[in-house]
Amino acid sequence: MSRLGPVITLAAGAVLALGLGVASITATPAAQNTAANTAAESPPGEGTPAEEETTAAPSPSPTQTEAKKIAKADYGGRVKGNGGLIAISIRNGKVVGYFCDGKTEAWFKGNESEGDLDLTGVADPKSKVTAELGGGQAKGWVAVGGKKWSFVAPTIVKPSGLYRATALVRGAKLRAGWILVKNPAGGYYQVGTAFVGEDQYDIPELSADQPTAPVTVDETTVYPKDVDGFIEEMQ
Repeated sequence: MSRLGPVITLAAGAVLALGLGVASITATPAAQNTAANTAAESPPGEGTPAEEETTAAPSPSPTQTEAKKIAKADYGGRVKGNGGLIAISIRNGKVVGYFCDGKTEAWFKGNESEGDLDLTGVADPKSKVTAELGGGQAKGWVAVGGKKWSFVAPTIVKPSGLYRATALVRGAKLRAGWILVKNPAGGYYQVGTAFVGEDQYDIPELSADQPTAPVTVDETTVYPKDVDGFIEEMQ
């Protein structure tokens, strides 16, 4: 028996060591599976700090580029087939226009968009001006009173341009408008008219040297303004 004792002891030790080794091998995958299951079950945003730090920030959505507006421009010229004048002024994208042949007249308003004009009559929405800007001119059509004419209006500088005056006369509103366009041969082409209520009146010419000087219309003194003085109230 004494000889078998060490052998049995060694055999028992070997069995014990083998059992511990198998247990260790079995336990390792279980731990890995547990960690994987924990990560899979974790709600979004609750990962490890390392995972959170490497998450890329969302790219900002691209912003739409706003169309550039014309800050300031003035155009004026003859209306073909009519003999009247048209003038158009732009201030920070806002547009006002005036057509007059001494008998028929119409004010227009609207906006400029990427060099295109689409204006509507102030008194009559059926009156229209459509034009394209480019090459130092406005080229398009004006429609008033069921008639339509084309025009080409080059850029102009003061005193050429639009002028307007308003007043109250015997309880009725007086409105007067003028267009001045420089004549290449000298002097200025000029046309205008005035209304008191529905009654039309002739008006005196403006002085090219001082176009905003007061004038008399139907025994009433009025004070013409250039386009910068009235474009906002026309919108």
